[in-house]
Amino acid sequence: MNSIFLTGASGFVGTSLINNFKDVSVRISSRGMESSFDCENNIIHLAGKAHDLEKISNPDEYYQANTELTKKVFDAFLDSKAKVFITLSSVKAAADDVQGELTEEFIANPITHYGKSKLQAEQYVLSKEIPEGKRVFILRPCMIHGPGNKGNLNLLYQLVSRGFPWPLGAFENKRSFCSIDNLMFIIKELIEREDIPSGVYNVSDDETLAINELIDLIAQSQNRKAKIWNISKGLIESVAAIGDKLYLPLNTERLHKLTSSYIVSNAKIKIAIGKPMPVSSREGLLKTFKSFIN
Repeated sequence: MNSIFLTGASGFVGTSLINNFKDVSVRISSRGMESSFDCENNIIHLAGKAHDLEKISNPDEYYQANTELTKKVFDAFLDSKAKVFITLSSVKAAADDVQGELTEEFIANPITHYGKSKLQAEQYVLSKEIPEGKRVFILRPCMIHGPGNKGNLNLLYQLVSRGFPWPLGAFENKRSFCSIDNLMFIIKELIEREDIPSGVYNVSDDETLAINELIDLIAQSQNRKAKIWNISKGLIESVAAIGDKLYLPLNTERLHKLTSSYIVSNAKIKIAIGKPMPVSSREGLLKTFKSFIN
């Protein structure tokens, strides 16, 4: 494995990587360092702008942070002696909504600037000829979770922790998640082995879970029983429609995000690695939720 040049070290995935690769020399990126990293064997590019749930970001920020920075780091990789380049993209580079199961063969059609900026970065990387002896990996994880994660799962945890009943029990869906432990396992395999071909790979846990199952797991992590109400779908949808007009917390867009399915296939990466994911979705999510207690 030798050494790693890392961008995005201060983020959730970056700090997890540093903690998981303590026996490896990791050089952290600072401004201007991307132009020279011949001392490193592996370049792991994690820096970028995450999806803005509040929708207040300037669209150009996504293209500068996700597209242009990736171009800069990748060009420097091509000119260096480094052998492996790994960049963290997102399933949202392919689609914001999924009918069926999302595979790498899906024709990408992102809607948001976040997804479009990630896709443009991917397209630039794939447009370049890879020199012999180098390998390039574009990883598309779905929702990443793990101890220290401050995203949507934390917000859901706080809601359930306050004792509020979950009112969307009548809705059935399936969603894919990505344990940080599984992501670290995959990255380690990619940089330790030379038999895994370059390419675009989805990253997810093996299991899919419904939102109601998440509520149960949150309650389980607190050693109590979940409160789930099976209120009529029609009534909930009517309330959400009213929320569109009155700017209530529940509107049709938020209801769709909470109740729609988003299933991601990880078959390609598992075939390439030849090993199963080491952590199940339930195991990883329980670990994540228990970390929120402290």
